[in-house]
Amino acid sequence: MNAIISASDLANELAGANPPVLLDVRWQLGGPNLRPEYEQAHIPGAVFVDLDAELAGPAGSGGRHPLPDLEAFGTTMRVAGVSADRSVVVYDGGLNWAAARAWWLLGWAGHPSVRVLDGGLAAWEGPLTAEIPEPAVGTFTPVPGGLPLLDADGAAALARNGLLLDARAAERYRGDVEPIDPVGGHIPGAVSAPTAENVAESGRFRSAAELSDRFKGFGATADSEVGVYCGSGVSGAHQVLALAVADIPAALYVGSWSEWSRDGDRPVATGPDPQ
Repeated sequence: MNAIISASDLANELAGANPPVLLDVRWQLGGPNLRPEYEQAHIPGAVFVDLDAELAGPAGSGGRHPLPDLEAFGTTMRVAGVSADRSVVVYDGGLNWAAARAWWLLGWAGHPSVRVLDGGLAAWEGPLTAEIPEPAVGTFTPVPGGLPLLDADGAAALARNGLLLDARAAERYRGDVEPIDPVGGHIPGAVSAPTAENVAESGRFRSAAELSDRFKGFGATADSEVGVYCGSGVSGAHQVLALAVADIPAALYVGSWSEWSRDGDRPVATGPDPQ
């Protein structure tokens, strides 16, 4: 199953006999909850999911967006109508960072068929509605391990012995600026690979061939051991999604820099080079 779906293909599937469950995950970093925008207009049938409250646990020593409580996450997904035997499509307002977080989390929790709407809501040319759906309760039960997960020690080891990609903007990687977390810089050995370069000007993902060439330039192939981190495990999920489009499996360090930088005993590198 492809990791992304076009707006036209989604429209066809929604009109079919077995439409996917549709999740609206609009979100903005540090901004107000976007449920009001959802309530004004969304793709018919879509259920709103709050990234901060439902796709992450409380911020703390594990970072700004640690894994959510598994039981609570399962309840949220079932209330949204998610079942293991029915495909899921997620979208957000355009960047697809939040949608990718939902894609990754459902995949990690064992759902076999989750896709992201390529280009997000901006790519949708069909009707929108303000009607709030009331889906039948689903049966999905999370079983962790469907996608690889890194902790801080695993990320450090991968930076030394494999390939760890830093999905943040290059200036944050270098440590020139750090607008959110306590310390600027990057995990020693990590390679700068900004998430923004995975998409074209249209907001849609670059082709699988283009993404494959991009990641091969960093040393990532289908046979290599690859990990990704970002600020708090959101844009990093987008990078894992882009790697999946290129048919390159990768692990996500969910705690990411927001966890790493809280521990003063962990080393920090600055500048444009990995070390």
